[in-house]
Amino acid sequence: MTKRVAVTGSSGLIGGALRRALAERGDEVVRLVRHSPSAPDEVQWDPARGRLDPTALEGVDAVVNLAGVGIGDRRWNAEHKREVERSRTDATGTVAQALVAHHERTGESIRLVNASAVGYYGDRGEEHLTETSPPGQDFLAGVVVRWEGAAQPAVDAGLPVAFARTGLVMAHEGGAFEQVVLLGRLGLGGPMASGREWWPWITLVDEVGAILHLVDHPELTGPFNLTAPGSARQREIASAIGSALSRPAVVPAPHFALRVVIGEFADYVIASQRVEPQALLASGFTFEHPDLEGAVRWLVQR
Repeated sequence: MTKRVAVTGSSGLIGGALRRALAERGDEVVRLVRHSPSAPDEVQWDPARGRLDPTALEGVDAVVNLAGVGIGDRRWNAEHKREVERSRTDATGTVAQALVAHHERTGESIRLVNASAVGYYGDRGEEHLTETSPPGQDFLAGVVVRWEGAAQPAVDAGLPVAFARTGLVMAHEGGAFEQVVLLGRLGLGGPMASGREWWPWITLVDEVGAILHLVDHPELTGPFNLTAPGSARQREIASAIGSALSRPAVVPAPHFALRVVIGEFADYVIASQRVEPQALLASGFTFEHPDLEGAVRWLVQR
């Protein structure tokens, strides 16, 4: 049965791939955009002002909210940190309120799959982290807590809401691993800091597949860790990429050097998060790239 799915952030890495996957399986995609609509599939909204006409959601089965400025797009300062949070809470709050208004007017419950992040857990060393683990205490953890909290009106209204706590996405172009692979091709892809930090990764294929799984199963609610079950330390990932590229991966990048290059965000690049996709696996989702070696082989292909 085909679906009508509204997507915010549809021009981003994940949003673009999701939009294509939905179309390929025959679903209708409604793109929520900030500019004046320039195509039949576009609907204008203004999350900064909390504006989304609930009637625009007529006939929509699910909303996937991926809106938010890039966290690592530029060097952090106070304004960028405010925008990182504001862009996410404004978008989520706007979508949630529109879904509630639609529900109150029609009695219909629209599925919401809301983007989130493993940043929720903070830097936790060797601790095994599942969806039931408490939040961390750093800046990004606070952002994610408030980000998910902005959807509370929809949760309180009894609407089916799932939070996709995404890890570091492996993609051929863009995403967290683009520069890692580039350095690997240059023979500079060594471990960062100690290299012992756990990196919660997932391929773009599985990221999109997991979101589709959540769209298709509105009975699944609450947080879901979108990370591969093949947990790995950062040095293991660097070594696997180097091996796949037939390049050395031995030169480390000290923490202080990363701080000089990318500023405060370096602290989060080398955070250790041993995240497990417990709820996603229990729901019956099957990963296409569950192990690191297979994922890296896919990653480095042109």
